[in-house]
Formats: sequence, structure tokens, C-alpha cells
Amino acid sequence: MIWTLTGGDPVAGAGTITPNGAYTPPSYLTADRVEVIVTGSLKDHPQIRASASLTVAPGFQQPLTPQNAALGPGGTVTVSGTLAQAGGGTAIQFVLSNSPSGATGGTGSLSAPLCQRSTKSFTSCSVTYTAPTSVPASTVTYVVALTGSLGARTEAAVLLNPAAVTSTPISHQTPLAIPMALGTSGGNNNDFDRRGNAVVDCCSGTLGALVQDGSGRQYLLSNNHILARSDHAAPGDAIVQPGLIDNNCTPNGEGPGTIPVASLAAWRSLRSPSTNVDAAIAQVASHTVDPTGAILELGPRQPDSTLAAAPPGISSSEGKGEPATLQMRVAKSGRTTGLTCGAISAVAVDVEVDYYSDCAETMPYLTKTFSNQISVSGNRFSDAGDSGSLLVDATDAEPVGLYFAGGTDANGVVQGVANPANEVLTELSAEIGNQPLTFVGGPDRPVSCLSFGDSTITASQARSLSDREIARVQQALAIARQWVNPAMGVLGVAMGKSNDRPGEAAVLVYTDTNSRVAIPQLAAGVRTVIVPATPRAVALGAAPMFVPMEGAPAVDAVAINRALIVKREQAPALMRANSAFFGIGVGQSFDNPREAALVVYVDRQRQPSTLPSILGGLRVRYVIMDRLHVTRSYVVPFQTHGRCLPHASGDALSSQ
Repeated sequence: MIWTLTGGDPVAGAGTITPNGAYTPPSYLTADRVEVIVTGSLKDHPQIRASASLTVAPGFQQPLTPQNAALGPGGTVTVSGTLAQAGGGTAIQFVLSNSPSGATGGTGSLSAPLCQRSTKSFTSCSVTYTAPTSVPASTVTYVVALTGSLGARTEAAVLLNPAAVTSTPISHQTPLAIPMALGTSGGNNNDFDRRGNAVVDCCSGTLGALVQDGSGRQYLLSNNHILARSDHAAPGDAIVQPGLIDNNCTPNGEGPGTIPVASLAAWRSLRSPSTNVDAAIAQVASHTVDPTGAILELGPRQPDSTLAAAPPGISSSEGKGEPATLQMRVAKSGRTTGLTCGAISAVAVDVEVDYYSDCAETMPYLTKTFSNQISVSGNRFSDAGDSGSLLVDATDAEPVGLYFAGGTDANGVVQGVANPANEVLTELSAEIGNQPLTFVGGPDRPVSCLSFGDSTITASQARSLSDREIARVQQALAIARQWVNPAMGVLGVAMGKSNDRPGEAAVLVYTDTNSRVAIPQLAAGVRTVIVPATPRAVALGAAPMFVPMEGAPAVDAVAINRALIVKREQAPALMRANSAFFGIGVGQSFDNPREAALVVYVDRQRQPSTLPSILGGLRVRYVIMDRLHVTRSYVVPFQTHGRCLPHASGDALSSQ
């Protein structure tokens, strides 16, 4: 088949189409909508052809800014959206909602939107959100942006909190006064894509933390893919703040807006089989970085409700960081989502991560397997551009890990991966002549934990069961009813849904809150969900359908150690047997929080038809999502990867 395109935008063109007929619209429009005619003709008989007409309208050029914010009673924040349109008259409609996918509800109020249009820049519209005057408890409301009849949409989440903390990521994305705090936008000055002499895209991430060697020499710490461009950089490369994605893709030396703050010193090669971290350091330029290691918003609430910058805690670990534990509350301060909190959802994670040699992610570089990593999850915890953030224990601000990859699972929950902090220091020390590196910081102290929650269980319970699943659980109930024995602590059974495997039916087994009765993990091949309850609640039909993970009991050390052994036995064979499995670690079962579980990450594009419920005698919890990849710019679902209108590039700039 021979494909041709006609029509389209008079400036941006008609888009592109592959030999297989996959159409991609132009990266932006200069009109409110255009028509593109796609024609296919047979190679051997070109006179035999057929055509289809496509309507293309502007989509969102990037997520809303800010993507998330925290506000107290009566607080305000201005939310802006940018369309992939230069010229034209398309506007953005803003509405409030109580869910990210809705268009009604929510609390607070919105001003009238204000739009700016130009033929030389993307169309932008903004609106001011005002929080209600009373916020009795923490809750999340959404500012939803909609455009035109074709239904493009995106949203920003606002965490309303009675503590009256005000926080937005905007301060992490703008130029900072020097000496600057960390947790800010930054990256390699050469991190851009060029087509001919035009810069068409760029990427950056987060300058995460400050480390020092034994002589007191200080370095910025971030990822290899942020500072060293995934092995494609050269020693001495300028590291700038803010990153190029926050400066219209204009490198330092080609225009104003950025400041060189460090020079690339060392990184761990991703290609090396001995490398188990995605990490790099850049030697700090004189007087450019706060020598205390202060990180944006890691400090206490100030009189104006914002959070002060403060260094991480190092007093209990002597600057070496502390190990992660399951369900540990952790915080990170990053370029894209600012200060957010989540929970350690798995440890000892073996995971494959995809790397690219260009910002647009069209040129695969390598797929690397990391072992014994840390997984963290939570709504809005992170997004592209947060790579390089320092993960700290929310109770004492001690470094726990270096965030480097992530994505959103099928439940809409962010799943992120971090290198263990101590391993980062050890491997980078080897790159500078085995000089021991330590984190620069101050006394241990709590961190304000801005958490948008975790909708994993809520989303799992909202899924409808298929007729097949209902039939399976009804058969299993006949066996499970034989377990009911109030004298032994088993109060009853019922039909329910699994949280370890969303979309799968389960047998709910109600156990007396005062008992620790052992319940089989399966009933006739159907998962069991163990729910502590009282005899009265079961008798009245008022017992819960699941155990909330917040406040759930911890898994004991013996069970964790046994799970680690099983994981080491199962992980290599499982990942070799099916390429859909790209990660496996040890976590906590959501069907029975007292049990350890293998946590298996599954490619949603290649999801197997059947997934084992038990491996090595352990429950298996599945996370269904796109494969993890590191990205320094924005996430894929938006219409265009470009962050800037193409503009001229000087001959001195190097191409990736």
C-alpha cells in the first residue's frame, strides 16, 4: 500500500503516516481545525485507491501548570494551559470536578479564563482557583481543562489541607537566585533535539541533592540521563538552571534565561553490566549552590503558608542515607510536581528500564535491568521531569533513594522507581578515585507530607466483574463456606473483588478482629481476601469489603525475608519466560496485608491472558502499566512531544 496525505495546516503541514498506515498529526496547528485527506493506493495497481478525511484540532501541548498544588482555606492558585496552536481562536474551558475524569463537582471557585494568542507562540489560557474558606479535612479537587468539540482534556489536582500549607511546583521550574536551593529544574546544556538548524525539542529533569567528597568538594547529584544525557555527554559539560524545557529550549549561550551552576564531573555508564544505578554528579561552580544542601520545600511551614527550603537529614546516618522499608512514608522535591509524598510499595525490585538517546524518544538507546531497587507509589507522586529527585524518609528527612523512572498504572496511580541512596554514593565514589561521598545536610526532622492519596484499592473495587469471574467465585464460595467456624475466628464468607489482581473476583473471608486464624490463599483457584470484622458487623451485613492499606499492619521480618528468598528464585526465570513481565519485587499483599507478596510489573500492551495467583507459596500482586522508561520532558498522552516552536540554532550547538 502507498499512502499519501493532502490538506492539513498551511504552516505545520498534514502530519506523517508510516508504511503501515499509522497516522500522526502535525505537532501544532495555526487554525482551529484542519482537514487531512489520507489516500491509500495499491502498489501494483495505483489506480485502485481509497481515501478518508480526518479532522484535526489543537490538543494540549503539555500538562496544566501547575499539575498539582496544595492550598489552605481561602488560598488561591493560577492554573494555566497551553494548546498546540499558534494563531487561531480556540480557547480552553475550565471546570471544577471531584474526580480527574469528571466535569462536575469539586469545591471552591474559578475566575473567568484569560487567553493569550499569537502567531509566534502557543495559545495559552489561565484561570484562578480559590479554595473554600473552610477546609475541615484534607481532600483533593480537580481543575479540568477542556477544548473544542473533539474533546481534548487534562486536569490539575488541588490538595486542600486544614494545615493551611501552600505549595506549587512553579517555584521549582523558574530561575532561582543564587546561591540556589536544589529540587529544581536543571540539566545538561546540550540536552536538545535538532532538525537541521532548528531546535525542535529539549529535555531536562531535577537537580536533586548536594554531595561532597572527603576533601569537602561539593557536587550536584542527579541521574545519568539528566546530567550525562544517558551516556552521551562529555566531562565538563555545563549543567544549567533552570533546565531547557523551562527556557523555551534555548541553551545557555544562545539566549538568556539559564545560569550554568556546575560542570559534569562523573557518571556511572548505563552500558556497563556492573552499573546498578542511574546516577551522575557535577562539580558545583563557585557560589552558585547553597552549600548547606537546602532543597526546595523540604523545610517547615512559614508565616506566609509556604514551605521553606531546608537540607535533608543526615544526623543519624552520617550522610550515608538509610534503607527503605515497606510502607515507609517518603517525600521528594522535584521539578514537575514539587513536594509530594507517597509510600514504599516494594523493595528489592528487579526492573527493566528503557532509555532513549533523544528527547522525543524516537531513538532507543538501551534497555537496562537494575536489581534491588525501591518502588514508591501514590497519586500525583511524580511525573516526567522529576527524575533526579532525592527520596527522603518523611519522618526524619534522611535520604532513601534517587528517583529515576516511573509511570502511571492502570488504576491511575503513579509507580516510581529509585536507586537506593547508599548504593548511589558507593558507585559514584568509584568514579572519582574511590573518594567516599556523603550527602550534605543537617539534623534529622520531619518533612511536611503532601499526599494526594493512593487510589489503588478504590479503583480496583470500582471495576466490574465479568460473568466468567462471577461464575468462578460462586463455585469457590461453596468450598469457602466450609471454613466458617466462629469458634475458630472465621465469621463468614462472601463474594468480593481482589485488590492484588484488579478485575479478578475473590472470596471475602471475614475473620474475628481478635484472632490470627490462618486462611488459605485460594479457594478452588480463586483468591481470598482476608477482612477482620466483628461478629455483629458480619451478622448485619455491614462488614467492609476490603482492608484499607493506610494503617494496615506491617508484614513481619520473617515473612519479608522468606519473600526475598522466593523473589531471588523466581525473578530471573519469570522475566525470561515472558517479556511482558518487566519487574518483580517484594511488597505487601493488598488482599491480606499481613502477608508478604511478590509484586510483578506487567506491560499493559502485552498482558498475558492468565497470571498466576501464587508463586513460590506467596501471593502475587500485579501492577499493570506501560513499561518504565526514563523521560526528562513530559508524558506520552499529549498530542505533541514538542515543548517549543522550532527556532534557529547556532553552529556551536552539538546534536544528540
